[in-house]
Amino acid sequence: MKEKLLEIKDLQVDFKTPNGYFSAVRGINLDVYKNEVFALVGESGSGKSATALSIINLHNSNYTRISGRIFYAGQNLLSLGEEGLNKVRGSRIGMIFQDSLLALNPMMRVGVQIEEVLFYHSSMNKAERKAETLRLLEGVGISSRVYALLPHELSGGMRQRVMIAIAVACKPQLIIADEPTTALDVTIQATILELLCKLQSETKASIILITHDLGVVAEMADRVGVMYNGEIVEVANVHELFEWPKHPYTKSLFGAIL
Repeated sequence: MKEKLLEIKDLQVDFKTPNGYFSAVRGINLDVYKNEVFALVGESGSGKSATALSIINLHNSNYTRISGRIFYAGQNLLSLGEEGLNKVRGSRIGMIFQDSLLALNPMMRVGVQIEEVLFYHSSMNKAERKAETLRLLEGVGISSRVYALLPHELSGGMRQRVMIAIAVACKPQLIIADEPTTALDVTIQATILELLCKLQSETKASIILITHDLGVVAEMADRVGVMYNGEIVEVANVHELFEWPKHPYTKSLFGAIL
C-alpha cells in the first residue's frame, strides 16, 4: 500500500471581493502519495491554482480566508505560523510557478537566486553553495555562464529551467508545478516536461502538476483529480480516467479535445 505524503481535508478558500467573499475552493479532500505525479486538471477558474497556493499558504491573508487541514508528513501546514511555513517552503516543498518572469527577482542574478535557497535551508558555506548551484544549472541543462545573468537576459524556457533548479535545490519531497509550460512554445514545453520527468525519476519526489492540458496529463501523471467550480468531481488512475471517465464534466473535457 502506498504511503501518503500530503492529505488535504475539507479545504475551503474564499477570496474577498467588493460584494463579500467568493468561494474559489469548496471543501475539497485530496491525497497525494509518495513518489507519484498527481495531476490536478480543470478549466481556468476551477480552483486548481488556489488549491496549490494554499498548500504552502502563499495567498494574501488580507484578501483570502482559508479553512480546513493540510497534512504534510503528518503535520498540519495550516496551523503553522509564517516562521514554521518558511522552514517548509523551498526545503521540503518546492514550487514551480507558471510565470517565471514574475516569480524571479528581476534585479538579482540567477546564481544568487538559486544560492539564496541553499543559504536559508542548508549548512553549506559560500563556496559549497556556488558549486552546488553550478551543479543544479548543469542538471537542468543550462550553461554555467547563466549563473551571472539576470532573468530578463534569458529566454522563457531558460527561465523556467532556473525555476526548476530553485524548486529542487534542497531536494524536497514534494514539488508543486503550477502550469509550468503555459507560456512556452510546443518544442520548449516538451523539453521542460521531459526534464521534470527525469528529475522526478531521479529524486523520487512527488509532483502535484496543475494543468488544463490533457496531453501533459497523459504523458506525466499517475493519478488525476478533476476540478470543476471549486470542487473535486473525480479522482482516478490516469489510465482509468482516459478510458472510463465517469463525471459529466470529465467527459466534456475529453470531448473538447476530440
